[in-house]
Amino acid sequence: MDDKNKGKKSTTAPTHGHSGHRARMRKRFLDNFGFEGFEPHEILEVLLYYAIPRADTNPLAHKLLDDFGSLASVFDAPIDALRESGCTESCAVFLNLVPHITRVYYDDKYKNHNKIVDLDNIGEHLRMKFIGRDNEVVVLLLLDAKGKELFSGVVSNGSVNSADMPIRNIVSLALRFNAARAIVAHNHPSGVAIPSREDITVTAQIKDALALVGVRLSDHIIYADNDYISLADSEYDVGIFVER
Repeated sequence: MDDKNKGKKSTTAPTHGHSGHRARMRKRFLDNFGFEGFEPHEILEVLLYYAIPRADTNPLAHKLLDDFGSLASVFDAPIDALRESGCTESCAVFLNLVPHITRVYYDDKYKNHNKIVDLDNIGEHLRMKFIGRDNEVVVLLLLDAKGKELFSGVVSNGSVNSADMPIRNIVSLALRFNAARAIVAHNHPSGVAIPSREDITVTAQIKDALALVGVRLSDHIIYADNDYISLADSEYDVGIFVER
């Protein structure tokens, strides 16, 4: 190196080392048929390859885990919080997509159209509808007389006791699909899975509205974090029951 360049830092990013490391990590993933044996920071590092094309993602993976505590917490973190921890907006959006893609994946993979829905396990059946949601939504599940799924989806963005609770929409969908039973579920993103007085009142209103068109409300399930409560199986008397 000549004297005039001595002591100067190169402006060219050392991509070759990172490229080789990425190739090794991808091969390890393929050889293992998945992430078995990977540490949490290694999993995050590999995912970040697809949001950060050229830079070394290992330091950011460590920092995100240090800041948020776990992989799940990283994926659940708000976009603004991820940006404060060093992510670009594109990177933050990419990580934020993970729980939402997971929900869509499970919802699509385990669709129960033309299959009998197990009412004894209905809480687990609907849990996937709330993966990654940090806003309140109301989900409706409609079944025919044999317990086959006719419809399953979000019918309202907002709490079950909000002014826009779509009781009329629930009844309309039940009639459209010629349903025999309905199950309603909603979440408490920042609370606990304990029904409020309003939850119980609205449940009774939904039950009565559906009964007028010959549809039974079999349950109302409330989710919060990893917990849920079934009103049909609880001590809360709202006059609903499940035929076992």
